[in-house]
Amino acid sequence: MLGSRREGRDLQKVGFYDPIKNQTYLNVPAILDFIQKGAQPTETVYDILKRVEAFKEFRFNQTKFN
Repeated sequence: MLGSRREGRDLQKVGFYDPIKNQTYLNVPAILDFIQKGAQPTETVYDILKRVEAFKEFRFNQTKFN
């Protein structure tokens, strides 16, 4: 999820999603901190965050991402 560079090791692990086991773990405060600092989640990550209502506690420009 968020917090990893394009190449190399993760900057910080902030969650995972396993669709086969239907398991999700999100460190929402860390994710929102990355977004406040300018990180842009992929559309998939954005949809997961929206589904768990992570943006209720954060004013976020809900523009679709490319």
